[in-house]
Amino acid sequence: MRVTLLSSVTAIAQSDWDNLVGRCYPFMRYGFFLALEQGGSIGQQRGWLPQYAVVYDDSNRLIAIMPWFKKTHSYGEYLFDWAFAEAFERYGLRYYPKLINAIPFTPCQGPRLAVAKGINTGEMLMRIEAALAKAHDVSNIQCLYVESDFSAVLEAQGWWQRFDIQFLWQNRSYRCFDDFLATLVSRKRKSIRKERRQVTEQNIELRTLHGEELDAEFWQQLSVFYQRTYLKRSGHGGYLTPATLRLWGEQLTPYIVVFAAYQDGILVAASLCFKGSDTLYGRYWGCRQELEFLHFEACYYQGIDYCIKQGLRYFDAGAQGEHKLHRGFEPVLREGFYRFAESPLNDAIADYCLQERRALREHLHTLHGYTPYKQPDQ
Repeated sequence: MRVTLLSSVTAIAQSDWDNLVGRCYPFMRYGFFLALEQGGSIGQQRGWLPQYAVVYDDSNRLIAIMPWFKKTHSYGEYLFDWAFAEAFERYGLRYYPKLINAIPFTPCQGPRLAVAKGINTGEMLMRIEAALAKAHDVSNIQCLYVESDFSAVLEAQGWWQRFDIQFLWQNRSYRCFDDFLATLVSRKRKSIRKERRQVTEQNIELRTLHGEELDAEFWQQLSVFYQRTYLKRSGHGGYLTPATLRLWGEQLTPYIVVFAAYQDGILVAASLCFKGSDTLYGRYWGCRQELEFLHFEACYYQGIDYCIKQGLRYFDAGAQGEHKLHRGFEPVLREGFYRFAESPLNDAIADYCLQERRALREHLHTLHGYTPYKQPDQ
């Protein structure tokens, strides 16, 4: 059995990669990483150096894949570790580079280690961790937004756990959007109807488009919208290049769903989503101009309606945003795990993680009290 670290997905056959990771989760597909690489959104110059760990058995059969990235900063991760980095700097210790097992710019819970049938996940993790330690001298390694089965493996092997709170819409066998609204308290139900009506009154038409319906002109326009949104919010043009967005359109066609807004026949906004086996993932949004309530319509209500019609169980509308709570998204805990090399700060970091988990559990409990759903006696 051997572990190899690859600096590009092109070092392995696409069919081998995709046959192992499966079709359920779009962000582990070969084409997703290929578009990031060839589009210039990741790489040495971006501070995201791929180190894909692949494992072969003694007959040279691919049995495991785990995407790792050597990072020289903490941008684009969303489960942020700035407090750790600042503490290292104060003590004159080196924090960067570090290694993270994550999906770049995509804080969506999902599989992080793909293994062949009959292969022990815990054993693969230990072998990969040993290979990383041999190849890289880093202060810490991280696995971010992992699915629950893998989190149990990480916890059992002594990784330190952190939490993040996100907001998830859950389909309770609704037949239509009005069925969903009927489960909300009257005030929230009226508010959502008012927001949707005001979008329509601005002469805006929403269209649901799938990957095969999107041409080069659309991807160029979406890139402009995306960059404008980031410039307004963060003062930079965003993490993704126009080339990456276009290549996703080519490489991940079956997984792409777009909610496009047209005013007087002109595209004025779009929300890019990816569809998994049971979940719709809302990822990137942008607009030509600010139009009242259009963001909520394109990024939330259209996705909810789509999940109901398609029979999807969940709508993960992206990171952060407690405003989602009032629109039917429920608070959920997400997990990240950390392994630090020996340093004088280890005890303090372990205690920080413990206190943070306690605080976020309490905050989660508080947030559940603000969900807009009717109580059983209402």
